[in-house]
Amino acid sequence: MRADQVQTPAYVYDLAEIRRSHALLAAALPTPSVVHYSLKANPHPDVLTALRGLGVRAEVCSTGELVAALDTGWAPDEIIYGGPGKRDAEVAQALGSGVREFSVDSPAAIDQLDRTGTGTRCLLRVNDDQPVPGQGLVMTGVTSQFGADLGWIEAQPELFASREHARVTGLHLYMGTNIGDTEALLGQFAQALNTAVRLRKVLRTEFDVLNLGGGFGAPFARDGDLPRFTGLAEGLAALLDDSFPGWREGGPRIVFESGRYLTATCGQLLVRVLDVKESHGQRVVVLESGVNHLGGMSGLRRLPVITPALHAADAGPGSPALVTGPLCTPLDVWARGAEIPPVAPGDVLTVPNVGAYGLTASLVAFLGHDLPTEVVLDDGQFRSESRLALHRRPTTIA
Repeated sequence: MRADQVQTPAYVYDLAEIRRSHALLAAALPTPSVVHYSLKANPHPDVLTALRGLGVRAEVCSTGELVAALDTGWAPDEIIYGGPGKRDAEVAQALGSGVREFSVDSPAAIDQLDRTGTGTRCLLRVNDDQPVPGQGLVMTGVTSQFGADLGWIEAQPELFASREHARVTGLHLYMGTNIGDTEALLGQFAQALNTAVRLRKVLRTEFDVLNLGGGFGAPFARDGDLPRFTGLAEGLAALLDDSFPGWREGGPRIVFESGRYLTATCGQLLVRVLDVKESHGQRVVVLESGVNHLGGMSGLRRLPVITPALHAADAGPGSPALVTGPLCTPLDVWARGAEIPPVAPGDVLTVPNVGAYGLTASLVAFLGHDLPTEVVLDDGQFRSESRLALHRRPTTIA
């Protein structure tokens, strides 16, 4: 499918790339192990269907993600429900749908599940006592809403014991994210397993499940390919043999989570140029998409500001430009001084590697611009086209 055949702005996903990414990740992990896909990375129905067909399970953190997972066909026992805070109504809906495995971050979260009177399995999320070097985004060893501090668990293990209807069956040990180096990952997993061994003694229990998280890195809005984690499977298997010798026979079951690695490289964003001008001696390129369609969390200063790669069909030599979107705010900037080829209004530019944390991680409701279309291909062949709706509908109050 050519760019001139797509109504822009458009996210274009190729399912063949998802299959390739999954094969790379599966080869990098020890056998046996289970991978859960984090729906927050990209919840498009065709993306979810492709991943489910590959045997990947689901990790959800909201009612909306739960509904998407169930609609895709995942069975309730293939779903882990996480997140640092859950309303009673969310828990009730998940239980009513048949979900029984939850990641919990505190004694209060265990009590919340126990009060339902429904038998549930809890994976106790742990905030380790120090971060692991080499992480793209620190998830542990700092003050955090994620998990219970390791020192707290060790000091008051009785608070984290199983309840009548909420049995603590395992640990959730997510140390960090967006890691592209095998040695850094092995260091993360080694610390996680050491922590698991300590807590096995403190909690006086054998764990059925060890969710080691993941944090497998991938390029975002820049050129590049997925990292290859050579030697990770062998190195991690050796660590598991030392810490939990029965893991190969299912005791405990080893679980990983992945979002970006499975989907990042499947997607690209096609966006047209709206205006090109000079301002104070610098070229300004205004696009039809900005932080409302890509990188919105960086627009809120929640993540480092992105500088997307922008490719033109007829690329000439680049020169510095301020690249912005169409929003009525000075925060709507993709890049300052980026090397952009000569372009004119109507030209289509392409941002690579945005299959994860693209559209649904953006400020889509800010200023009310139309959302991009989402086009799905399979090995370059058209499969579907759709657009999310964000329109208010009046509610009649009786």
